[in-house]
Amino acid sequence: MIAIIDYGMGNLHSVSKAVERLGYEAVITADPAVIAAADKAILPGVGAFGDAMQNLRETKLDEVAKAYAATGKPMLGICLGMQLLFSESEEYGTNEGLNLLPGKVVRFAGDYKIPHMGWNKLSFLQGESPLFSGLTEGHVYFVHSFHVKPELSSDLLATTDYYQQVTAIVGRGNVYGMQFHPEKSGELGMQLLGNFLKI
Repeated sequence: MIAIIDYGMGNLHSVSKAVERLGYEAVITADPAVIAAADKAILPGVGAFGDAMQNLRETKLDEVAKAYAATGKPMLGICLGMQLLFSESEEYGTNEGLNLLPGKVVRFAGDYKIPHMGWNKLSFLQGESPLFSGLTEGHVYFVHSFHVKPELSSDLLATTDYYQQVTAIVGRGNVYGMQFHPEKSGELGMQLLGNFLKI
């Protein structure tokens, strides 16, 4: 069973339907016991980093997520959910994240269109990652105004190019993150989500 963590911010149902289309049972839940019992957990998210962390803290789901990551079972953050895995964000002031991965979320800065929105090609940096098993590089769908700067290059699994190298996929041990929406990214997105669910 795949637990999709419901903290009041996220495209929960589209992620749930994508998981089910891949042949897995998904449950949208805020129940710590259900999350703890799950085979895998997904932390989705749409919106502002600070609001998301406030919701997680108020519901104690921040501690639930950290405890889940500590079990060694696979965990995936999607879009804002990926950003929440990191130490802090500068969105609307400095906000502390879950700190499962070291790094900072910063705003795009430059004379180009923000948010970064559209289809961009992935570059796999660590081809041996189980996420990339059997896959070739292709395009996925991004919508974001902030991007992650990981402290450790070893946590960076894939990037895309948007006037600079942009973090697209991260991972360390059992904790993974995708900045794009795999459930809205066509065949490659579904294959990446499927590979996560196979881990």
